[in-house]
Amino acid sequence: MAELIGWFNAERQAGQLHPLLLIGIRIVVFLEIHPFQDGNARLSRVLTTLLLLQAGYAYVPYSSLESVVEQSKEAYYLALRQTQGTIRTRAPNWQPWLMFFLRALAEQVRRLDRKIEREKLVLASLPELSLRIVEFTREHGRITMGDAIRLTGGNRNTLKQHFRALVEQGHLGQHGAGRGVWYALR
Repeated sequence: MAELIGWFNAERQAGQLHPLLLIGIRIVVFLEIHPFQDGNARLSRVLTTLLLLQAGYAYVPYSSLESVVEQSKEAYYLALRQTQGTIRTRAPNWQPWLMFFLRALAEQVRRLDRKIEREKLVLASLPELSLRIVEFTREHGRITMGDAIRLTGGNRNTLKQHFRALVEQGHLGQHGAGRGVWYALR
């Protein structure tokens, strides 16, 4: 493991290989080393997320690489076996694993794009006041009636109707009751 980490850090600093190729190679070698008795595959996906974030790929927490891999287990294991069988040779064949890895990342991005498009369609159908409430909640993690009044200058009763509709439509979840009530995204 120390050798792998040293190689990765040196290559990342040298900047000769694209970060996605470096990450893909690090992951397949990590899986070949198999440092733990259990959980290496799951840990490799967490490690992949961390390395992608460090390389500037900020989208990764918003779309699951785990689910992409789960839906293509056969291709995952085939690519892994094909590459791992050559890792300890003079001419490792990185192609099977890197092709799988890059395709999985591309599918992760496609899924996120679809999720964003669905979200746009749903939000586009909301009244402007409701949309502002949802956007504030997304930015701040939660919203209260006081926040909504300050944000919109709207009437308390009108805002109550919007909150009720947003809860019924599944956009917000209500927490607490009375004056202490607050809302968060579902």
